[in-house]
Amino acid sequence: MSTPFATIPDDGTPLRVVVVGAGGMGRAWLRTVEESPLVELAGIVDLDQGAARAAAAAAGRPDLPVGTGTAALAADVGARAVINVTVPAAHHPVTTEALSAGLPVLGEKPVASTVAQGLSLAAAAEVSGQLFMVSQSRRYNRQLFEAKRLAASLGSVGIVSAEFFKAPHFGGFRDAMDHPLLLDMAIHQFDMARFLLDADPVSVFCEEYNPSWSWYRGDAGASAIFEMTGGERFVFTGSWCSPGQETSWNASWRISGEHGTVLWDGDNEPTVESTEATGATASSDPGQEIAGSLRDFVAALRTGSTPMGQVHRNIMSLAMVEAAVLSASTGTRVSVDALLEESHRQAILEERDPGALEVLKSWPSARTALSAS
Repeated sequence: MSTPFATIPDDGTPLRVVVVGAGGMGRAWLRTVEESPLVELAGIVDLDQGAARAAAAAAGRPDLPVGTGTAALAADVGARAVINVTVPAAHHPVTTEALSAGLPVLGEKPVASTVAQGLSLAAAAEVSGQLFMVSQSRRYNRQLFEAKRLAASLGSVGIVSAEFFKAPHFGGFRDAMDHPLLLDMAIHQFDMARFLLDADPVSVFCEEYNPSWSWYRGDAGASAIFEMTGGERFVFTGSWCSPGQETSWNASWRISGEHGTVLWDGDNEPTVESTEATGATASSDPGQEIAGSLRDFVAALRTGSTPMGQVHRNIMSLAMVEAAVLSASTGTRVSVDALLEESHRQAILEERDPGALEVLKSWPSARTALSAS
């Protein structure tokens, strides 16, 4: 069963969108929107109007309408959808405003700052009848799809592991974050593991640490072991301050099963060693990163198909992050169901929209509500 949402039938013209957020990632989205024949950039929203005008000029559209209010600008320019590329703290208010105005939303990851806010947005999507999709962009990778196809020849899969070792000097907010690796990066690998296994998290034990040479204030290293719903284990080990022999931004993967193993270095074609035939059917091409997300979003709006990042389906990826952070903070194994139920209670306490509150209270449990979509 999928949560229904309003569609926008294809009339032969591109879907008019506004982009909210004119920072670095916002500009990347602006380029992607401008390059896509599926959408038409109708305006840019940002609290900093100077930044919005500069982004419009950089996109080669200096006369593009800009504004500070999402719903207001969308109405002024006749936009039919919103791309939310704001900072995580703004994801909830911006997406809520757009959904309430009858506008479907494609939002940057994470779904929101907290799982509780993510549940609120899932309820808001149900109330509005609009699509809210999270752009978990690293799912959109043909090689990842190929790794999943090859893994189908392994029989029962027991272990998936990902190693992530990079040394980026970002400067800015990441250097000052409490959990820079887990909060800002590991959600990609956690989400990719869910995709590879077609499974969700049950529990996690995680340790965080900060190597002596780290330039991050918060812990830049982490190791986590997740139990998944099929009984598999997903093991993540990573560092954001490890120069030399760096892995792909996608991480380096091993999928271990009953009949063999798939290896993927994150950048090149995956390989398999298996005692079973892998089959001749080629894997599908989901498009590449945010361009793939955008294509999936438009296809969903045109056809009613459920995209990979539909909000109910995506929240479990953020739940993996929150559970890992909680485990590292407490030194204990964390139950994801317990985290979800506490987040559900918190969402009910914090919800200010009567319709969304009614939806939240109607859910028998958070996992049930999320898995039904």
